[in-house]
Amino acid sequence: MSELGQRPTVDPRVPAIPRTINAIGDALSPGRRMAFFAAVGGAEQGERLNDVMSLWWMEAMFEGVPGREQRLADTVAGRGLVPLPEVVEEAS
Repeated sequence: MSELGQRPTVDPRVPAIPRTINAIGDALSPGRRMAFFAAVGGAEQGERLNDVMSLWWMEAMFEGVPGREQRLADTVAGRGLVPLPEVVEEAS
């Protein structure tokens, strides 16, 4: 497969998920899957549906990354945070 034909991944341990309703739904946990189907079912064809698909595709990809829930809990609790380099501050 050519480099252009490859889908990007969030983490090399997580295979890319096709951007289809079924593939995204299958990749989500049951509770999140219900929320995804509700969002897709309520979105009109066009830009709104594309936005919903993009948001949930990213969520499905992130959900597949090992340790995600623990990292989110640590972030909310302020544990293990790393300051951004000064270069980021200069760019903004």
